[in-house]
Amino acid sequence: MLGELLFFPFLVILLVVKVGFAIIRYLLANAIIGLIILWFTNWIGISDVPLTALNVLVVAIGGILGVIALIIIS
Repeated sequence: MLGELLFFPFLVILLVVKVGFAIIRYLLANAIIGLIILWFTNWIGISDVPLTALNVLVVAIGGILGVIALIIIS
């Protein structure tokens, strides 16, 4: 009885941590790819989006879609 009471919370915590790390890894990769694309489009002259803190945050959260949104807006 006590083993089951300790097993299920441990299983839930393990699952939350594992899924959390997977999501963080995906968001980090998405942010890096988005920032590289934004820098590249600014560098070759396709867009002229300034690298402000707000724009970097939008790209870090939105990734490629964030870059496309910033290019369309600006």
